Amino acid sequence: MIKVIDRGLAPYDEVLKEQQYIFDSLVARQKSGEEITDETIIIVEHPHVFTMGVHAHSANMLVNDVWLQNNGIHCVKIKRGGDITYHGPGQIVVYPIISLQKHRLGVKQYVTLLEQAVIDTLAEWGIIADRVDGATGVWVMTENGENRKICAIGIRCSRFITMHGLALNVNTDLTYFSYINPCGFTRKNISTSLEDLLRHKVDISTVKSRLIANLLRLLDSF
Repeated sequence: MIKVIDRGLAPYDEVLKEQQYIFDSLVARQKSGEEITDETIIIVEHPHVFTMGVHAHSANMLVNDVWLQNNGIHCVKIKRGGDITYHGPGQIVVYPIISLQKHRLGVKQYVTLLEQAVIDTLAEWGIIADRVDGATGVWVMTENGENRKICAIGIRCSRFITMHGLALNVNTDLTYFSYINPCGFTRKNISTSLEDLLRHKVDISTVKSRLIANLLRLLDSF
């Protein structure tokens, strides 16, 4: 059984260390041929932070170090796929630390599964979401015909063990996305949230429980 840990609102660095500890433990077990029995999903909201993946370009950070310091925001370089993204209050971040081998999943299948868990969850609030060719994550078509990103996905995988994961905008302050080119996209107002689409705040605890339920259901299907 996969253990689910809800960390509430917790600093990025703190949760990264927790992820890394579990990840390293599972990788070591995989190397030694031991059975993987303690898979974990961490679900959390973070205080304001920007994270830069291994392929991130510094030009996609649109504010300088002085601005970051004055606003008490960290920018963290991490070992996951993707470019730069934002995490903050009102955004659900999910970190599955699992064995793809155990679930008989390839990396591409796993990313598709993460996207599907979000798509299925949004459908429960009447939001039709989908994928966009060549752009990992989950997108929503607005009334004016523009695709806007509601969920970013970036993972790391070693010996079929995963870490990092997805970030779903629920009641997120979208202003912070204007300080970066999120995931490298330069188009303005590319990000959206459940609150933005529904025109009212959404109970984030309910979204958390439905997202985890959908994710576990999909993982159990493999």
